[in-house]
Amino acid sequence: MRKVLTLTLAATSALSLLTATPATAADRPRDLPSEVYGGAWTAGHVQGMAIDQRKGFMYFSFTNLLVKTDLQGKLVGSVTGFTGHLGDLDFNTQDGRVYGSLEYKEQESFYIAIFDVDRITAPDMDAQTTDVVKTVYLKEVVDDYVADMNGDGTFDGNVGNTPDHRYGCSGIDGVSFGPEFGKKHGKRKLTVAYGIYANTTRQDNDYQVLLQYDIQQWKEYERPLTESDPHKSGPERVDGKYFAYTGNTTYGVQNLQYDEHTGNWMMAVYKGTKPQFPNYPFFMVDGGARPRTGELAGQPQAERGKLLTLAPGGLQDAATGVRGWQFNGEYGLISLGGGRYYVAKADKVTEDGVSKHTGTAQLYRWTGQSPTPFERLG
Repeated sequence: MRKVLTLTLAATSALSLLTATPATAADRPRDLPSEVYGGAWTAGHVQGMAIDQRKGFMYFSFTNLLVKTDLQGKLVGSVTGFTGHLGDLDFNTQDGRVYGSLEYKEQESFYIAIFDVDRITAPDMDAQTTDVVKTVYLKEVVDDYVADMNGDGTFDGNVGNTPDHRYGCSGIDGVSFGPEFGKKHGKRKLTVAYGIYANTTRQDNDYQVLLQYDIQQWKEYERPLTESDPHKSGPERVDGKYFAYTGNTTYGVQNLQYDEHTGNWMMAVYKGTKPQFPNYPFFMVDGGARPRTGELAGQPQAERGKLLTLAPGGLQDAATGVRGWQFNGEYGLISLGGGRYYVAKADKVTEDGVSKHTGTAQLYRWTGQSPTPFERLG
């Protein structure tokens, strides 16, 4: 089985794409600041970010709050009223809207939240009454989340210490637009990454699970957010379900980002805790490697799935074949083009005796160096 799981290394020449010359002031994008401050909020910590480079706006998710600023960090507006978990964000250049993961575990409902960001013009706009948010239900995620894996007739709910939840699914978090896996110039789709419970006692939770959706027909599914009566309007099936073998991580892919510069899918996670794995905080899926059908390790019943290949470079664990890097992008990650990125820095401040969470987008560039492939600009 280890032979099946060992990742095929690309030719040595491919590694040249992962290196770069030292940063200079001229490398910095002229129209993007080295930092964008997302403000201080009593909501939860920063979960993700998105940018509209053409119009000059940033978007920050603070767990149950969406914040819109300009590129100088000036507040433009915010969306409040979420009782669920708002996670990673991405900006869709094709329709000018922001897409984010939205979880309601107790209601067993998982959505993609779609923000009509041009309507966000003032602070504290209510998510349910101002018509700035539509939602699409993800049936595939719900089915895996509520799966009674031990067949005892009882779903154990929102807990990680259980054999329930297929693949260890805790919901969703990472979201990003990009091409179909294995086709760098393929059709653009929305990719959604599972959250995965941290659980060291089971063997079927060692994959990152990634769903791809063609959203061209999603308008027919979009519904307003109604937390008191969660709807189930969404696609019946996915356009692709894929598995990346990384070892178990704590709540799966926190931030997912397709990066045209490297042609790869970046996955920032909270580190796992299984001692038999290297537990890297950052992985990349090779965007040009075609998924191959193979056996999924550790499943209670034999199962085959579409397996993704981790990109060359970085560190490789000899025992498991898992590749990764030492870099923390789990609070927010945006590919800006040309090997430039915004990475979120999460912090806390106390204002007038009140503890608040802050989020700041900081500018980095790609170097491809090991063990850390980014360096700070500014």
